[in-house]
Amino acid sequence: MSDAAIDTPAPAEQLYGCDVTYSRGEKVIHVSRANYTATLKKAIDDSFTMCTDLTAVDFLTYASTNRQLPAGLVGERFEIVLNLISLERRERLRLRVQIAEGEASLPTAFDLYPGTEAMEREVFDMFGIQFEGHPDPSRILMPEDWEGHPLRKDFSVGRIPVQFKGAPS
Repeated sequence: MSDAAIDTPAPAEQLYGCDVTYSRGEKVIHVSRANYTATLKKAIDDSFTMCTDLTAVDFLTYASTNRQLPAGLVGERFEIVLNLISLERRERLRLRVQIAEGEASLPTAFDLYPGTEAMEREVFDMFGIQFEGHPDPSRILMPEDWEGHPLRKDFSVGRIPVQFKGAPS
């Protein structure tokens, strides 16, 4: 066996031009922001026609070295996670998109998966990540005048004083 054969790593598995990993037996593809919409279109063409979940994760206090990412992919503060299903093939596919704190936006998936309308609004409301082209980019859970995004790890929870019945005020 030659030295070149020993030193050459096996090529990483790819799907739709994205690196693939596995989590609990489920295929996970790591999509770049630039290829997000094109990858969703390829998934639809490949019979992944249902989006069951779209959410976000804030990794502010979690070391990027402990995350399960393909070699060469840099973990950002935020990650958008979509779970797609192919009913035809009885398969699931998870997409993970790294979102930098200073660029907290992504094109909307609403045009391709109309069921994501409320999910994208929730991600905006809770994490502050904008979805470009969304038909109604307003809050869905918090009051319109609420300041901040409660699921960000740097959001101060604060305290509401409890007034007990009969206690001096």
